[in-house]
Amino acid sequence: MGSGFDEVWGEVRAEATERVVKGAAAPQGPGSAGLSAAGEGHSGPGHAGPGFAGPVDDMSAQAVWEAREAVLERLADFRSRAALVPLDSAGGLWTADFGGVGWICAFSDEAALARFAESRGEESVEWPYRRVLGSRLLDEVVPAVGFPCGVALDAGSPGGAMFPPVKGIVPDRAALDADENRAGGHGGERS
Repeated sequence: MGSGFDEVWGEVRAEATERVVKGAAAPQGPGSAGLSAAGEGHSGPGHAGPGFAGPVDDMSAQAVWEAREAVLERLADFRSRAALVPLDSAGGLWTADFGGVGWICAFSDEAALARFAESRGEESVEWPYRRVLGSRLLDEVVPAVGFPCGVALDAGSPGGAMFPPVKGIVPDRAALDADENRAGGHGGERS
């Protein structure tokens, strides 16, 4: 893969913006991009994948495929590693709100946590934390918090990532896009 995830994602977003500005048709649900009626289809370069219909040139399909693979690789890596999660004043996992969703703040190592503390002007403050396996955060902690919540890894750093509460990242019972959660929300409202 020649480009990093951020570069590919930026290109995909720019192409989508250009299509909207020009009034071109946007991808619309499962359709002709190698998908069957059941939504199953081809994957890999040359096929945009589920959710895309109509012709997609090979360069765009390749970029989408590479971006998708980079995301899945990043998710698998996070799930297999222990992350440092700062504790709040009550001893709970430290969260931040963004876009109506709570985010458990996690860091890949002590240096990343220290950079974050420094960016907040709190480098002299002690930041107690717990080591938690990424898969445990996503599979157990996120569903247990009782409000829409994802995980923000290395917040504020160029290599940071956000793992939102959606199907494929968290269990369906905690996913905002799961059918059972669309009407009534996710396990309760945040107070």
